[in-house]
Amino acid sequence: MHGAGIIAGIEKCEVLGEGRSYYVLQMPLGDMKVMIPADKADHIGLRDVIPEERVDEVRDVLEDEPDRLLGTWNRRYHTNLERLKSGDICDAAAVTRNLVVQERERRISAGERRLLDLARQIVVSELVYACDKSPAEVEDWMDDILAANGSK
Repeated sequence: MHGAGIIAGIEKCEVLGEGRSYYVLQMPLGDMKVMIPADKADHIGLRDVIPEERVDEVRDVLEDEPDRLLGTWNRRYHTNLERLKSGDICDAAAVTRNLVVQERERRISAGERRLLDLARQIVVSELVYACDKSPAEVEDWMDDILAANGSK
């Protein structure tokens, strides 16, 4: 799970004696390059970026009251991880919101901290392309929303 990126090209590579075409994705955060087998793109979850009209849905999720996940940290971690794996941007926004609120109220585990960073990266990278804004602008926008609802 890396978040949104731009298909910068297609490369042919040989792995274990088998030639394949790979999509080369350029990620907006961290200047990372990811290669995905073209024939497995749908199975892996490669999809179009959300249209700008869905950005309001993401904002609404960030403004909503957090879900109160009960149980041990590792149970909450796995619940949040499954939401991220769904590939739905609103699920990633909900994980971000929930963990930001939880972090504000009490310490979160190192695993949950990494999950928060990943969820935030996924949301920011998607909105960078959906809104045609810089990562810093999107992060400021998210921080303002989370602060306005008392979640920062």
